[in-house]
Amino acid sequence: MEKLEWGVKASFRAYVEGAGGSITLTDGAVRMEDGTFAFSAIPGGNLTIAADGSAEGAQYFEGTVVFEAHGGMLKSTLTELAIEAGQTGLMLTVLEGPMNTGRCAIAELGPVEVGDDGIMVAQTQITMDGMYQIADHYPPGTELDPITLS
Repeated sequence: MEKLEWGVKASFRAYVEGAGGSITLTDGAVRMEDGTFAFSAIPGGNLTIAADGSAEGAQYFEGTVVFEAHGGMLKSTLTELAIEAGQTGLMLTVLEGPMNTGRCAIAELGPVEVGDDGIMVAQTQITMDGMYQIADHYPPGTELDPITLS
């Protein structure tokens, strides 16, 4: 895996920018033409996903995306996204809090579809931690944008 593409949630991006806010990308994250974000893999990951969707290991991606609106009253920072396989399946994690002292799982992934070209697409649903990390707008279980891994 070399790249993760994810837009968080199209309606959230539209809300932030419609409210006169900003979406800032740093540390290697880039915005794609469709409004989603691309993050490059950090070397050394050991994530493997089988055709049946079973997985093990983890892959970390460089980059930061910051959503900010309402004079800073809404501010959400997503840094160093990772796909991690755990006992309950695949999770999307980020560094947590302003000091980046730990990791939190912001979305559950699944099911994973693997195309003939090796590109994987996974649906995502926000977790309780994700609700707090992404500006407290969406209850746990809300569908987010799908993730593409290539």
